[in-house]
Amino acid sequence: MILRAVTMAALLLLAPVAATAQGWPTRSITLVVPFAAGGGTDTIARVIAEKMSARLGQPVVVENKAGAASAIGTAYVAKAQPDGYTLLMTTNSAMVILPLTQPANSLQYTPDDLKMIGLTGILPNILIVSPKVPAKNVAELIAYAKSKPGELSFGSSGNGTITHLIGELFKARTGIDVLHVPYRTGVQAAPDVMEGRIQYIFDNIIWSLPMIRAGQLKGLAITTAQRSSLAPDIPTVAESGVPGFVGITWLGLAAPAKTPDEVVARLDKELRAVLAEPDTIAKMAATGAEPPTAPGPEGIKTLLAEDIARWKGILSEGKIKLQ
Repeated sequence: MILRAVTMAALLLLAPVAATAQGWPTRSITLVVPFAAGGGTDTIARVIAEKMSARLGQPVVVENKAGAASAIGTAYVAKAQPDGYTLLMTTNSAMVILPLTQPANSLQYTPDDLKMIGLTGILPNILIVSPKVPAKNVAELIAYAKSKPGELSFGSSGNGTITHLIGELFKARTGIDVLHVPYRTGVQAAPDVMEGRIQYIFDNIIWSLPMIRAGQLKGLAITTAQRSSLAPDIPTVAESGVPGFVGITWLGLAAPAKTPDEVVARLDKELRAVLAEPDTIAKMAATGAEPPTAPGPEGIKTLLAEDIARWKGILSEGKIKLQ
């Protein structure tokens, strides 16, 4: 009798989620972006949300929950009801960098609290330099920084984000002595870069390229292994004198870990269809995002494992300090 009662209680607890999965979706879905509006993650999230709304027959509403280098928005989704109505546009900052660099008890989530649905895009980052800095290429920037040890500073989209780590990697690989200044997004750092209050920042190409083309900022190098099709005239950091230098931002769709498999499968199916639409491909290309070669759960698991191994190895060298 006791066993039967316990079993019935467990079934009752699971019933609401099971019922939700059967008819899902019956109302609007919230897609949380753990960064402020206007940045690269937000831009891509809005493209995906619009397309997913059409395919799911329900509104997919983007909600920005920025702060703590994406940890606040990530924790919010990790703790949300696992019913498919709260999703996360996540990045390797939240899923790789923060778990590797922050004390376990300082984050309100672990990567295991989330279920990865699929990749949504790969974002090249770019070395964005103030027009007030007398450097036309990476070699000249390094030389300038070495002539003023401790006097220059670089920005990022927050402590522990991928753009912060890319900046620290550049510092370690080139032997320069510069200070780190965190912002909530790269966009918010732009005025300070333009005015020379900070000298450079690594951030995504989405918001920065128009300013670079307008002469408000200088784009010295791309952090991917190959040049970006959106800016083929801008060399990579690796070909600019820092061999092997690579630092990408990947984006993916995630849900609370206990989200029903049926809901995750539907999201995976619709996301694959959205990413294959010519209009989506065009809109993503316009942002500088590269389409994922393996968009589903297995593809993102592979990339996640590779990213963890890469950054864990770099951090273990002991040359990068994030305090």
